[in-house]
Amino acid sequence: MGTLAESFGLRQGLKYRKPVKEELETALRLDPGFQQGSPDRALGRWYFRVPGLFGGSRKQAEVHLRASLKYNPNSTASHFFLAELLLDAGRKDEARAELQKGLDAPHDPVWAPEDQDFKEKARAKLASLK
Repeated sequence: MGTLAESFGLRQGLKYRKPVKEELETALRLDPGFQQGSPDRALGRWYFRVPGLFGGSRKQAEVHLRASLKYNPNSTASHFFLAELLLDAGRKDEARAELQKGLDAPHDPVWAPEDQDFKEKARAKLASLK
């Protein structure tokens, strides 16, 4: 639902923000470790992508993204999303470290296509920061 909302663009996607957040909070409440911390990772992304005026929060985004790493410290997606948040906050050194952690993480056979994609994005983002 979140990906669909993003694909519509910010203006159209905002009308889905409440049901997306409610579903993510339900998933987090039922099983925070589901798919290696995916509820926290997705909520972190939600808080980062939604403007503050509509409920977004950089602070909450960071809390949830860091919480997702408790379930899978090698999550390339969580490291990449956290790096984006840190870059947005002007915390370049911390962002570089998160990108490097994603690159150094071993490939997870369950997440192989995603790992490959996030490692490529991390490589490109790191190269652009030098």
